[in-house]
Amino acid sequence: MEYTKEYTVKDEHIDVQQIMDGLYYPFYMEYCRHDYIREVLVFDFEDQAKKGVHMVLSGYKIQFLRSLKKGDQFKVTCTLYKDPAGQPKIYFKQSIILNGKVMTKAVFTGTCVPATGGRPYLPAEMIEKTVDAPVLEGADL
Repeated sequence: MEYTKEYTVKDEHIDVQQIMDGLYYPFYMEYCRHDYIREVLVFDFEDQAKKGVHMVLSGYKIQFLRSLKKGDQFKVTCTLYKDPAGQPKIYFKQSIILNGKVMTKAVFTGTCVPATGGRPYLPAEMIEKTVDAPVLEGADL
């Protein structure tokens, strides 16, 4: 299931070239991804942290295709994928889209870790929510 949110480029995110600074693309993707995690996966970061569960990123790959400009209204998508080897990882394929064109695309890798330290894992509730998610293919990484 593809999840989508809409945003507008903030003036303070524009660089001297009058395009959005590359630093901010992952931030907009994070806003969308966090909303997806809260709303669809029903994982509340604050509540889980109090229970000793931290959801963290373990990596990401991003590709910049086109630049956003001041005032652009764009969409950010988020789609969940499972790990092909059954590892305790989830993947979020995301795109930034303006006027039907992909501007930026990325794959973010996430997992959970105990607040006290220890090995990565996915809580049982999260595994249940991801059971029907497609498997991420190696070329998608």
